[in-house]
Amino acid sequence: MDSAPPVKGDTSLRFPLATFGQVRCELGAQVRRVRHALPALLAALVLLSLGAWASVTVPRVMGQIVDVVTGASSRPFWHLGVALFGAAIAGAVLSAVGFYLVSRVAERVIANLRQDMVGTALGLPTHRVEDAGTGDLVSRSTDDVAELSAAVTETIPILTSSVFTLAATVVALFALDWQFLLIPVALAPVYYLAARLYLRKAPGRYAEERAAMAGRAHRVLEAIRGRATVRAFSMETAMHHEIANASWTVVTKGIRARTTMLILNVWMLVAEFCMLALTLLVGYHLVGTGALTVGAVTGAVLMIIRLRGPLNMMMRVLDTVQSGYASLSRIVGVVVDPPVPVPDAGVGAPIGRVELRNVSFSYGGAWAVRDIGFVVEPGQTVAIVGASGAGKTTVAALLAGLLVPDRGEVLVDGYPISALSDRERIARLATVSQEVHVFSGTLRQDLTLARPEATDDELLSALDRVHARGWFDRLHSGLDTVVGARGISLDPVAAQQLALARVFLLDPAVVVMDEATAEAGSAGAEALESAADEVIRDRTAVVIAHRLDQASRADAILVMDSGRIVEAGSHDELVAYGGIFHHLWDAWSAGRRAIGAGVDDE
Repeated sequence: MDSAPPVKGDTSLRFPLATFGQVRCELGAQVRRVRHALPALLAALVLLSLGAWASVTVPRVMGQIVDVVTGASSRPFWHLGVALFGAAIAGAVLSAVGFYLVSRVAERVIANLRQDMVGTALGLPTHRVEDAGTGDLVSRSTDDVAELSAAVTETIPILTSSVFTLAATVVALFALDWQFLLIPVALAPVYYLAARLYLRKAPGRYAEERAAMAGRAHRVLEAIRGRATVRAFSMETAMHHEIANASWTVVTKGIRARTTMLILNVWMLVAEFCMLALTLLVGYHLVGTGALTVGAVTGAVLMIIRLRGPLNMMMRVLDTVQSGYASLSRIVGVVVDPPVPVPDAGVGAPIGRVELRNVSFSYGGAWAVRDIGFVVEPGQTVAIVGASGAGKTTVAALLAGLLVPDRGEVLVDGYPISALSDRERIARLATVSQEVHVFSGTLRQDLTLARPEATDDELLSALDRVHARGWFDRLHSGLDTVVGARGISLDPVAAQQLALARVFLLDPAVVVMDEATAEAGSAGAEALESAADEVIRDRTAVVIAHRLDQASRADAILVMDSGRIVEAGSHDELVAYGGIFHHLWDAWSAGRRAIGAGVDDE
């Protein structure tokens, strides 16, 4: 009896969340990387302190104006007007320059973090990115970076102005009369309790929201990349429901996170009422006892009212701070554990022998492939055929090292593919899939990704061997023509020929072709088929065959069904056997004859 496949968790959560200590250390390291960051932050500290003191001077001068109006002071009114205007301007200018310096450093730190995160992800073993889910990585590099940038832009001015205003106000109140300090001291526990209750629930809820966003991104990417399969099997409605459910999960998680902010607002309203009531009572007492003039108390009351503003703003941005911190911990979670390069395994020159030993793999449910075992000798071509969902693409991914088997081994030249260093793996194995990517840049840059030192003659020779000179000769700038998203868009056949040309430049011992000629039904079919045959000539090749005539030319054919190899042999042997391949070949041949008859009738 077959054993059950291993249980696998949610792939969208497999990249870790960084701890507070890791976030602190990483931020410190990133700040030190920014040129002149520490002098800029020290200058911002001085400027923000002076700006906060100037801002606190405004209500004190307004109180002095009250004394002039009531006759308790004989200072010239215009002196106070100039002082009031100067304090307001100085506070605004000094604070603005301080904010600019802090924001400048912060945005550079964010840019470096994003660059490090993408660089780290590109250096990760391919199977680790696949296991974690590309949606999670895309979400961290887009949604989380955008959330962090917005949080920094919104909260740095508020937090810095609030902290410095609070400090300056406390000093000014103490200099005026110590009794006014009783008000913030009495209300501090209320704010502390409200913040503690909020922070107890908010971080986890925001982390859940970020994870839900990653799941949504994964579903959308899955639908886009598999659009051909979705249409072929009329899965549009099912995929729509899955994306809708993922989006609704984001909404519910977001509402749950924001509910904590609504509760915090209730606490703030209570604290604001208490602060204003205590301020009026203390001011009435001090004026009644003659300890302070009406103008001095007015200045103190205005300062208390201004103190209420920074306190409220600090409490309100906790929502944004928590959301930003959740995103920051997800970003640092990728860069905090950089991949350790796999050392050379010590293999000799590439031979091109491939072996799967009792390989089984599951995506988390039933077995995708089960007990797969076969050997491909150097220079041999093996085709794998079967119905959709039989497990062909999973086998190709296992061979390419994109997936790690749950059981068994995938060996290249006698070594597990996961144990080979990048240099050793690239020399032995290359994969060409149905969907290829044309990078933005010149055609020369796109080709030399495979071999940076290649000469123009070698690039042109590779294009000749894949029969691409037909469209290449029409390019106005030759190898300097810009292709991709920012240049000329190549059609699917040309893009596939470009991918095959890269294989020639890379010159691996083994080629895995996962339905790489599926576009052969369109214009240029003969050229693409011929290019694929040229690529696999004199190389070990494992071909996931989309077209059975391509499989018929292979040295051996493996027929898969329900994740297992059910038939194996040459084309003639399998046709004579009368099994699954025989029926597939009959259906294929009948379809080709029907198409040919239709052409003749026209």
